[in-house]
Amino acid sequence: MGHLDHATFGWLTPALSYAMACVGAALGLRCTVRALDATGRSRRNWLLTAASAIGTGIWTMHFVAMLGFGVTGTDIRYDVPLTMISLVIAMAVVGAGVFVVGYGRDRVRSLLTGGLTTGVGVASMHYTGMAALRLHGEVRYDPVLVGVSVLIAVVAATAALWAALNIHSTVAVTVASLVMGAAVSSMHYTGMLAVTVDVVPSGAALPGATVMQFIFPLAVGLGSYLFITSAFVALSPTARERAAYASAGRLTEPDERAVDVAPPGFRAAGTARTPIS
Repeated sequence: MGHLDHATFGWLTPALSYAMACVGAALGLRCTVRALDATGRSRRNWLLTAASAIGTGIWTMHFVAMLGFGVTGTDIRYDVPLTMISLVIAMAVVGAGVFVVGYGRDRVRSLLTGGLTTGVGVASMHYTGMAALRLHGEVRYDPVLVGVSVLIAVVAATAALWAALNIHSTVAVTVASLVMGAAVSSMHYTGMLAVTVDVVPSGAALPGATVMQFIFPLAVGLGSYLFITSAFVALSPTARERAAYASAGRLTEPDERAVDVAPPGFRAAGTARTPIS
């Protein structure tokens, strides 16, 4: 049995992965809040952005953490197609849960359905990503810990969606994002505790890409997307702010319907008097 090291770079990868989870959660919550205040295409677009943010944040968190994963006695490679499928799963299933909440009429039912869907999506992303591992040996899982990790994912997703429905202040969203990031990280490392690897030494070359060839550049790219989108959302005015701007504009506009009703021959004070013929 190979020894598993979940932090080959020390606390760097766990800290970075937690930061990615928090950024994705914060962005997703803010976009969901914006969506609930919008209608039509605007609501749909905000929900799509929320889904991509949460899905990207969770995926980036997982694979940044995997940068620090190692097994003694074997190298590790990643199957590129399966890794990309895990990203698609994260965005698609999280998107389904977010849209259920965004368009559902019964809030309680929508919350429970969306939380279950999103949580299962998070877990599916995690274990699809783990299935992309290529190493010399066999990977086995403790079914009890796998079940606990799925439960954590569902509870965390439900709590995050509840926060999106009920919390609107910036400070509260920040706190909720920190909690969500901790929950997602807990789900990941609980799932990793379920893993054991029976190493079979071999000199054969492993298929797939190394973590630095594929995972690292993709994680950096998606992390940059999260930070750039966060800046865009932060600078974008809310529906209330736009309404306030519009109201202020109406108050300062001159009334074009005003009619000059001054009597003939009348001139304002200080102007020259002109004789009337």
